[in-house]
Amino acid sequence: MSLLHLPHHDGSPLYVGDEAPTLGDTVTVRVRTRADDPVDAVWLRTTYDAEPVFHPMTATTEGDTVWWEGALPVHNPVTHYRFLVVRGDDQDWLTGAGIVGHDLPDAADFRLAAYPAAPDWGRDGVVYQVFPDRFARSAAADGRPSPDWALPAEWDEEVAFEPDDPRTPMQLFGGDLDGLTEHLDHVAEVGADIVYTTPVFPGESNHRYNATTFTEVDPLLGGDEAYDRLSTAVHERGWRILGDLTTNHTGDTHEWFLAAADDPLDPRRTYYYFGDDGTYACWMGHGTLPKINHADPDLRAAMVEGPDSVVGRWLRPPYDVDGWRIDVANMTGRLGPIDVAHDVARAARATAAELREDPWVIGEHNHDATGDVDGDGWHGTMNYSGFSWPVWSWLRDPSSPARAFGRPVPVPRRDGTAVVDTFRAWQGTLGWRATANSWNILGSHDSARIRTVVGGEAAVHRVAAGLQFTMPGVPMVFAGDELGLEGVNGEDARRTMPWASRDSWDRATLTTYADLARLRRARPALRRGGLRWAHVDTDTIAYLREHEAGSLLVVARRAAGPAFDLPVGAAEYLFGSEPGGADLAPGPDGVRVPGADGPRLDVWALATE
Repeated sequence: MSLLHLPHHDGSPLYVGDEAPTLGDTVTVRVRTRADDPVDAVWLRTTYDAEPVFHPMTATTEGDTVWWEGALPVHNPVTHYRFLVVRGDDQDWLTGAGIVGHDLPDAADFRLAAYPAAPDWGRDGVVYQVFPDRFARSAAADGRPSPDWALPAEWDEEVAFEPDDPRTPMQLFGGDLDGLTEHLDHVAEVGADIVYTTPVFPGESNHRYNATTFTEVDPLLGGDEAYDRLSTAVHERGWRILGDLTTNHTGDTHEWFLAAADDPLDPRRTYYYFGDDGTYACWMGHGTLPKINHADPDLRAAMVEGPDSVVGRWLRPPYDVDGWRIDVANMTGRLGPIDVAHDVARAARATAAELREDPWVIGEHNHDATGDVDGDGWHGTMNYSGFSWPVWSWLRDPSSPARAFGRPVPVPRRDGTAVVDTFRAWQGTLGWRATANSWNILGSHDSARIRTVVGGEAAVHRVAAGLQFTMPGVPMVFAGDELGLEGVNGEDARRTMPWASRDSWDRATLTTYADLARLRRARPALRRGGLRWAHVDTDTIAYLREHEAGSLLVVARRAAGPAFDLPVGAAEYLFGSEPGGADLAPGPDGVRVPGADGPRLDVWALATE
């Protein structure tokens, strides 16, 4: 059914005059309704120091559209607002989660933050995630001895991935940073311009999230000199580079922890949560990952506050990272009754802003990041709940061996209506700006590969990629997704890149990623435009990305489906994930979107009115 008749507002420039106001500003906000919708009035409701306040809105008719305009005072650092839509004796609320015919809490209200916006390069870019041990080996890697903890593996050897297999964290394939530098042309071919590597600190595992120090790059990766070469090469291309830092824990062989465990009087003892009996808090019961105590001011100074902290020193040469992805950001600073999580996020972002003109700080959060991303902390999140899981649930092959991430059973296969409801709910609760600056993820080093989720079906994989690049948010591509690599869980997803067997690459899917990246870069609507749901049924989801520089129609299908009509004007065909596709000519009732004989995603440019 078409959804374009519904009242609409989002946080994009067509509807909000300034998405990054300062405290005390007044911002113009607009609501769109149809001229044939008998709306008598629209009221803007905000909360002034938590007290509801209503402001009138004025209507202007433009063709078949009525624009309601009101003035929103930015009185609080995060201003919540919604709209009351009045039709005679009927009243609906328009919130971030859509139009609702009953009273509801403020959780899904639209929101406007009076804090500086995330950098343009982050929101406009495409992120390419690299797991260094599995991406590429340089010639220099052949001469490096393996440490005692490691189990050396050949590049084409099968990856150990079972959680109870002791080889899983110890298998070392020998990928290094110079190997990545040598393959930046491939990153360019994918269309990415932001390189994000998982941790490069020394650590007694292949994933290096159990750091032994934060003062240097692991010599197994080539050391500081190799990172300098990588950072320089990335910046010479006009790209950006992000580091990966675990602020929640260190390894149990970290220099801080060894000193603290050895001497109860050591000043670093308070960096961790030690009990009187010598036991200590750790991440999810893993004794090798002792939890950091951010309630301790000395620890916070060492980790996140100021230019000499871990966060600060890596933002300067020779590392020169442009920002951070913060691992386990959701648990950082939280333990039982202690919750200083936002203080940590605020400090990390402030340190980054002190040292770089336009840093980007993203927090890992695989559940509900509400409240963690709409203020002066993390700019956005790895949006598993708001993007990954709904996409998985729509496109998952019920027979797929892919294992769930964060739940005891596989994600259910749901129809388009349920999936759109999920997207709306998360976009509402996270807020528009945080959603636009968060990462659209189909999979990562912590999850199954999208190719495995969809049962190996390349066409369905390409539909997923189309959603990743055309919905609000920043695409984050896990290296190898563009080639069709598979993996049933996070560890299995860390397979090596098949550089020596390029005949195994899914070239059509690689081309799709590259074409989508070019399209996103060329069309402001895909980076800055609003999102208006246009049509949804079991197997089809269609939406508009609206922007004053030109609006787009996106139609995604997970299976064959019939044609349907939409009340929009002529549309020029721009992209298809499968062969075929043509311009849409207008008729008396708008355009007829053609049917499809299988999964595909298509994009059209709407004619300007």
